[in-house]
Amino acid sequence: MPSNEPTFAELLAGCTRSAVHLEMRDQYGVSDESDAFNAWLRTGQRDTDPTSENWAPWVDLISSAVTRGVVVRRARIVSEPVTDYIRWEHAGAVVNVHAGEQVRWLPRRRASDIALPGNDFWLFDDRLIRWNHFTGDGAWAGQEISDDPSAAKLCSEAFEAVWARAVPHEQYEIH
Repeated sequence: MPSNEPTFAELLAGCTRSAVHLEMRDQYGVSDESDAFNAWLRTGQRDTDPTSENWAPWVDLISSAVTRGVVVRRARIVSEPVTDYIRWEHAGAVVNVHAGEQVRWLPRRRASDIALPGNDFWLFDDRLIRWNHFTGDGAWAGQEISDDPSAAKLCSEAFEAVWARAVPHEQYEIH
């Protein structure tokens, strides 16, 4: 990542009202998750301790933003039946909620008529986008920052449409 691009923590620190995250892949192959994911596949046990070495930095970052008044929402569009990866994410989402995120799930079949951007994203204060790029097999391929107003409008409208149809985490049953 070029040194002039802000980190996620810096983007969130500069946020004053809202941070929304739309995830649209059924499988991610992010290397720093592989050990935990493979352990979960073997044992069915997922780290859901918000104070654990794995979760504490995220929990601190999100809870700090929420304390400042930033509304943090995450929506996931998922195919059903869900992949093992989505089962793993669902099992860990209790920590996202504990940190102060609002989390919802939208079955992909209910998203067919929503205009969606081509990549996952974070949208900060309805104006600054962090595009998340992944390879075909789900490995992290970097980020791109944009303040293009038309792209921000697309992201905002897409997220709100998904959010309106999505099921709150506490009510979403894995299929």
